[in-house]
Amino acid sequence: MSREALGNFELMVLLAILRVGEDAYGVPIAQELEESGGKDVLLGSVYAALDRLEAKGLVSSRLGDPTPERGGRAKKFFKVTARGVREVRDAQRTFTRLWRGLPELRGESA
Repeated sequence: MSREALGNFELMVLLAILRVGEDAYGVPIAQELEESGGKDVLLGSVYAALDRLEAKGLVSSRLGDPTPERGGRAKKFFKVTARGVREVRDAQRTFTRLWRGLPELRGESA
């Protein structure tokens, strides 16, 4: 497996971006992860994952307009690239093949 392999949290961030849609930035991405996973998510870990995903070419970003509510700072919005969508689909296919037919996951004893 390459060093560029997609980690679980990175995959979850990609999926959260796809769920949030056009206005995906750190806070709504973290909220989506918390709602979907039922666990608290540190905003810093979301931004660290976004940096890694952007470096891998799996997400792209753009700066929005500065807002007075943010002290004149602009939000950084993210979207999943075509390459990122391919990685998500590949991960889905791989997990599905690995899960298929496992008695432990059907409630049966091993």
